[in-house]
This record gives sequence, structure tokens and C-alpha cells, in this order.
Amino acid sequence: MDEDILVVEGEVVENLPNTLFRVKLGSDYQEKVILCYLSGRMRKNYIKIMPGDKVRAELTKYDPERGRIIYRL
Repeated sequence: MDEDILVVEGEVVENLPNTLFRVKLGSDYQEKVILCYLSGRMRKNYIKIMPGDKVRAELTKYDPERGRIIYRL
């Protein structure tokens, strides 16, 4: 199952309601902007994410337009 997950790094561009974020991926991914939500562990520990923060996110091969933020760099 782990081979279905792709871990990428990007920068938060915009905060949206319900802890959703627009994240711009790096030049390796043609500056693509994806929609991400916070992982449960980050929600539980009240990790705040602001525009401009660098984050690490997980994508699946089934829906590469949405991801889950797992770490704030």
C-alpha cells in the first residue's frame, strides 16, 4: 500500500474554510497547485498552518489533485 503514496513538498498559498489549504508544489511538479487538508495528528496537536509555510504532503495515485498535509517544515 505504501507504493501508492507519493510524498511531496510545497508552499501554502491560501487558507480555505474547514482546514483546507491550497498548496503550490515545487518546480519538480510544474508549479502545480493542489487542495490539501490537515492530517489527524496535526489537528490533534493544534499545529497552525499559515500562507507562506513550507509543508510536506502525501498524494495518492488515485487523486493527484488532493493531498494530506503531514508535516510543517
